[in-house]
Amino acid sequence: MAQIEVKVPQLSESVAEATLLQWHKKVGEPVTRDENMIDIETDKVVLELPSPADGVITQIIKSDGATVVAGEVIAILDTEASAQVSPLEVKPLPVPQPALNEPTPAAAPASATKSDVAMPAAAKLLADNNMSTSQVTGTGKDGRVTKGDVLGAVSAPKAAAPAAAPAAAKPALQQVAAPIKAGLENRPEERVPMSRLRARVAERLLQSQATNAILTTFNEVNMQPVLDLRAKYKDRFEKEHGVKLGFMSFFVKAVVHALKKYPIVNASVDGNDIVYHGYFDVGVAVGSPRGLVVPVLRDADQLSIADIEKKIVEFGQKAKDGKLSIEEMTGGTFTVSNGGTFGSMLSTPIINPPQSAILGIHATKDRAVVENGQIVVRPMNYFALSYDHRIIDGREAVLSLVAIKEALEDPARLLLDL
Repeated sequence: MAQIEVKVPQLSESVAEATLLQWHKKVGEPVTRDENMIDIETDKVVLELPSPADGVITQIIKSDGATVVAGEVIAILDTEASAQVSPLEVKPLPVPQPALNEPTPAAAPASATKSDVAMPAAAKLLADNNMSTSQVTGTGKDGRVTKGDVLGAVSAPKAAAPAAAPAAAKPALQQVAAPIKAGLENRPEERVPMSRLRARVAERLLQSQATNAILTTFNEVNMQPVLDLRAKYKDRFEKEHGVKLGFMSFFVKAVVHALKKYPIVNASVDGNDIVYHGYFDVGVAVGSPRGLVVPVLRDADQLSIADIEKKIVEFGQKAKDGKLSIEEMTGGTFTVSNGGTFGSMLSTPIINPPQSAILGIHATKDRAVVENGQIVVRPMNYFALSYDHRIIDGREAVLSLVAIKEALEDPARLLLDL
């Protein structure tokens, strides 16, 4: 029997450990070379671990939710076994164990014969509520019981359900889906650990607040010229380039225009040094099911409007599928965050370290403004530029935001570099 160890791939230098999200194969199932076996989450991206060869999984050493490091063995693959592996030759998937800082859950009843099909968090909830998998209908992959399944079963009305024995009860603050006050029902709670991405985002935002002297300046932008330009050419643009003409490309071009005029806004702090970047790598904040990610448009000054739109569409799809690579989210000299797509009217964005500035864009709304002494209605957008006051003075911050405003209100400036 030729066995191969399946190991965690090499992680980024800044990533110490990762989490196993979900095995796509079970013990005894065949796999083909390069077929994805499991998703591995780091604090930056979700990696797919392809099978190193054709074979059959004979042992899964690390189950879903386990914390692993680069090079750690997580499974054994037999390259000579047939697809129909005898159950006696296969080691079962380990039952998820509680974390070291969690109390050991009470043993489940003897009737719990399907604990191996419960997800780790669901298994803990079952034990906390003295239930077994036979009492819950699993809706997960291959019939696995999920946290939602258990919560639904716990909150569902039960006919003449006997009161739980005092000895089986846990402290009220540690119970999930327990009533906050006696006599109240249908007030479920769910406690879940942060994903690695969410924990990393939290860490970096706190770092940004603690190390940067953040100040925000605001301005309003009349979006009518951009709206008119887009309405005039959007159909021809899509036919010519195969991608829709959006607004982010205009924003990115206006940002690059301003950064060229005021290089300090594109700089960063390194100890007691100021690093001026002679290139323009613009990060574009994108929402994903895992949280906020910021892929980077490399050399944005060299990209056309069509190039930018294509890359943004690509980033959006990759973020949705969890396919963004570490390289695509590393670096960046400036960031654009468009909360307006979600309806935001005004915000103060937090700098993405080690950058020194970030532009927050909001929803475009018709508002009454004064032009030439007359009150008129215009589609206005409030822009917010947060900057590190340690190296960027108010003058450069305000003037760079004015440059962005002027470029968008008169797009010809972008062509003439004015």
